[in-house]
Amino acid sequence: MAYQMHKISVLVVEDNLPMLEITKSLLLTFGVGHVITAQNGEIGYKRFCETNPDIVIADWMMRPVDGISLTRMIRTDHRSPNPYVPVILMTGFSEKRRVFQARDAGVTEFLVKPFNARDLYKRLVQVIERPRQFVKAEDFFGPDRRRRSRGPYDGPMRRETDFSNPLSREALMAQQEEAQKNLARIREQSGLKKGDKFELNINPNDIDMV
Repeated sequence: MAYQMHKISVLVVEDNLPMLEITKSLLLTFGVGHVITAQNGEIGYKRFCETNPDIVIADWMMRPVDGISLTRMIRTDHRSPNPYVPVILMTGFSEKRRVFQARDAGVTEFLVKPFNARDLYKRLVQVIERPRQFVKAEDFFGPDRRRRSRGPYDGPMRRETDFSNPLSREALMAQQEEAQKNLARIREQSGLKKGDKFELNINPNDIDMV
């Protein structure tokens, strides 16, 4: 199906100006309606708080604030307007330990450089079509680090002992409901309806990004 990308806003945070411009151009080619840019994580977080975008795409290696730190700020800082926003991390690192580090920081999807237009588009579709449940634990807050189908989700924490306090359960269920509302809003804006399947109906010509 064709997505209504013109209703989606995306923040791109990348300190390499040519890469920033290429990523922005690709997003506009996909039909994304509003692309906000920033050249480091510090400015990126400021723009995030100002604009509250639907999706964030950030590079890992930046100064003074890198993509991992930016993601943690988005997830846990009290000033964050939306801790549930999908975050796609761009990086040249593909080792498992790097992937685990990104997941532990609350990253939603991982995009390894160099990538092409199709890769980027698929990541956008993944955060729309297959949103991750959010998990809140003592040492982690972010998208579920496992991607697999489950039955009805009974709150953001899954151990029975996590629900011994009814007030804690109520608060956590409220957070989960808010996360679901945010993800549903992105799906609605993109024109995705329940049961719809993804079709790559653009012709990006597999543009390599280096």
